[in-house]
Amino acid sequence: MGRGKIEIKRIENSSNRQVTYSKRRNGIMKKAKEISVLCDAQVSVIIFASSGKMHEFCSPSTTLVDMLDQYHKLSGKRLWDAKHEHLDNEINRIKKENDSMQIELRHLKGEDISTLNYKELMVLEEALENGVSTLKAKQNEMIEEENQNLQFKLRQLHLDPMDDNVMESQGVYDHQGVADYEAQMPFAFRVQPMQPNLQERF
Repeated sequence: MGRGKIEIKRIENSSNRQVTYSKRRNGIMKKAKEISVLCDAQVSVIIFASSGKMHEFCSPSTTLVDMLDQYHKLSGKRLWDAKHEHLDNEINRIKKENDSMQIELRHLKGEDISTLNYKELMVLEEALENGVSTLKAKQNEMIEEENQNLQFKLRQLHLDPMDDNVMESQGVYDHQGVADYEAQMPFAFRVQPMQPNLQERF
């Protein structure tokens, strides 16, 4: 006698249902692999068990994302809502901007410039000159700031050579000190004039 026909309905017994699921899932995955190899077809299979566990297969020559994109184009069905499409467009735009910036960066480094025409080279030269000018201005600004910091520290230590008040007060102190010293010095040890006519008077 031949094998009896099985009625297609939900299997109530959980153990039998799990056994049947495992067998048929493996059979589907095996057939998907066979048709992918034998017929050079692009096949993608995704199966979710009642427990939520996922099993999948995709032909080695493609990816699930490419399969979905192709399905979207050929079927005309919307797989993503407007929000996801906007995000996808934004990602593509950022990728293009990044690629363009990478090319410009290589040009600024002097790389891959053999394909540039004269006008593009002039634009590149102008960009480099502007960059050098900005760099020098920033360096001068940092040097000036560092000088101001050093002058401030010197003032804090009362050693700032640019402080006129300190120099004037120091000069007055030195002059007064010399005058006091000369007043206390004995007459015999004072410096005598070198002119002969003045010496005769003493």
